[in-house]
Amino acid sequence: MYNNSMTLVQWLEKNSLQITNMKSLELAFIHRSFKHENAALHLEDNQRLEFMGDAVLQLWTARFLYQMNPRLDEGQMTKLRSQMVCEQSLAYCARQLDCAQFLKLGKGEILDKGDQRDSTLADMFEAVIGALYLELGLEALEPLLMSLFEHPEVFKSLNKIVDYKTQLQEYVQAEDRRTIDYLLLSTEGPANLRIFEVAVRVDGIIYGKGKGSSKKRAEQAAAEEAITKMVK
Repeated sequence: MYNNSMTLVQWLEKNSLQITNMKSLELAFIHRSFKHENAALHLEDNQRLEFMGDAVLQLWTARFLYQMNPRLDEGQMTKLRSQMVCEQSLAYCARQLDCAQFLKLGKGEILDKGDQRDSTLADMFEAVIGALYLELGLEALEPLLMSLFEHPEVFKSLNKIVDYKTQLQEYVQAEDRRTIDYLLLSTEGPANLRIFEVAVRVDGIIYGKGKGSSKKRAEQAAAEEAITKMVK
């Protein structure tokens, strides 16, 4: 059914993934148009895997946002999750993974450049995640999903929702305090799961500390602690 299995194996290796059932992943690339044009082959398309992948991404992004520091409320998490799993965002993830090269389309879809369409790529990405989840489980996908969803193109709006650094800056300026700086205290964990700890100082005095999966998030957490203390 698939003529590029070695290339697909290399793709898995590139993304630090290893599975034993290649047929499951191959199925993720079978578009319904290809199935319809090749009815004699009795193929299944990727729509069931797409359903599974959608559920996995909904769960993973919900957990990701729940664990964010500074904390987001339910409304903010709902808004951000919808942004993270929207069609444009998932299509971007598919392009980052460079997996459209494996997509099986019908002739009409090929002529219409379906492999470049956001809707087609987003559906394929969900199917790929569904297949990988069934083979590997959610935790094995953590590094891959983190690398994709922490990219600025996908994640650019998150730090704008609760900007404690700006709040702190405005409060300090109103109180005539002049200097704010952020000090990196420590970096822990493997390269793909770093945890940063940062302190924020006002006129050289530490007012808050925070941790996060990036320096920016750790700074936001430190600023949140600082402004909470200062406005009491």
